Amino acid sequence: MSSDADDRKSFLFTRLILTFHSAAMQQMGKLADPFSGKIVRDLEQASLSIDTLDMLLEKCRGNLTQDEANLLEHSVAELKLNYVDEIDRPDPKPEESEQDATEPQTQKAEEN
Repeated sequence: MSSDADDRKSFLFTRLILTFHSAAMQQMGKLADPFSGKIVRDLEQASLSIDTLDMLLEKCRGNLTQDEANLLEHSVAELKLNYVDEIDRPDPKPEESEQDATEPQTQKAEEN
C-alpha cells in the first residue's frame, strides 16, 4: 500500500476518533450542540459513544501506529473520567435567563 493511502487511512481513523469524542462530550453536556448552541445532556448516548471507542481500542490493538493508539487510548481515558464526573451530577435545569430572553420576542410578535 502506498504512503499516500496509509496517510489517508490514518487521517480518516483520527477523524473517526475525534467525531466520537466530540459527540460524547456534547452528550455529556460538556460542549454545546454546534447547530442549536444549546447544552443537552444524554448520558445513555454518551455511554454508547464511549463504549464504541473502547471497542475500537480493543479490536484494533496491535494494528495501529503509535500515534493512533495514543490518541485512541487518551480519548477513551478522558471520556471515561468525564463520564464518571457527570454521572453523579444532577441534571441541569433550564436557565431562567434563557426563558426570559425569549418572552419579549414572543410578546412583540403577538403585538404585530
